[in-house]
Amino acid sequence: MPDEKYEKGMQIRKSVLGEDHVRRAESNKSDFDADFQRFITEAAWGSVWARPGLDKKTRHLLTIAMLASLGNHEELAMHIRATRNTGVTRDEVKEVLLQVAVYAGIPAANGAIAIAKRVYGEMDE
Repeated sequence: MPDEKYEKGMQIRKSVLGEDHVRRAESNKSDFDADFQRFITEAAWGSVWARPGLDKKTRHLLTIAMLASLGNHEELAMHIRATRNTGVTRDEVKEVLLQVAVYAGIPAANGAIAIAKRVYGEMDE
């Protein structure tokens, strides 16, 4: 069963983050973080993201909102880049970040908006 969750997790991870990102992450894996990488692939991608209750786009919008709310800027940037793979539009991200401002605070949203602007600028180059 764990191999099945891992394989399903890798499939979903690649579909959201992109083949290149996952290939780079896997090539940077070391003995120190290999167990952690397997855990998040099985638990996050192979279990939660694989559930049928929400579609990929909804899960991605929720992920962006939570990362912005928690101030996880590096992960947020990665997931903003991944919107090109999940069908999440810039207008939807903008709406999510306005929601973050109301429920998680203006500073959290302000930081997230700055990150989104930077990442979208990089994507447009």
